[in-house]
Amino acid sequence: MEIRISYQEELKRKAIHLSSLWMVAATLLLPALFRHGRWICCLLFAALLIFTLITEHDYANGGKYLGRLYGKLFRKMLRKEARPGMWVVSGGAFVLAAGVLVNLLFAPPTAAAALAVMLIGDTAAALIGRRFGKHPAPNGKSWEGVTAFIIAGYAALAVTSYCANAAGYTYIAGIPAVILAAFAELFEKQLRLDDNFSIPLCIGVTVAAAEFAVQTIQI
Repeated sequence: MEIRISYQEELKRKAIHLSSLWMVAATLLLPALFRHGRWICCLLFAALLIFTLITEHDYANGGKYLGRLYGKLFRKMLRKEARPGMWVVSGGAFVLAAGVLVNLLFAPPTAAAALAVMLIGDTAAALIGRRFGKHPAPNGKSWEGVTAFIIAGYAALAVTSYCANAAGYTYIAGIPAVILAAFAELFEKQLRLDDNFSIPLCIGVTVAAAEFAVQTIQI
């Protein structure tokens, strides 16, 4: 069952969301510092994903240790009520899963940009949409939120790409990539795929396709 949390709890939820920006830094820095930095990122994110899933399973089953601590920290921020025996996978698990996948599939600059758009764009959409949303969009969202996602998401992509010294086509490809990601977030229910997972894939695939096109033309 979906729970509409308070705006104050939404702020806390998105603060935790933004704390995952360390994953963007890790995705850029570890490959630059270590020969197998991409694999280190994958293993690190995968280990944290497994720990998160174990903790959430323990919480759903009334665990006395990890589950109890998880409940004290995050219960009021959860959008789905965990009933006895029901395993609710949080958005944090999908963030980590996306971190693993984009590092496997894409070059570090693209992977980092994909994660940055998801973390910053999604935060802007939720906070701006809930506070200033006046024009309804599908699935109970607002066009103000969608617009905030596109603006903040593209800014995140541009800054990350600049820090990674990415190719110029990245900034051009970033426009359709962020728009596609915004609609993946908007139609999350219809896609039946958590937006923390679908958004990075939209960014990564679009930018990687642009890179392939540029390389093909040059050949």
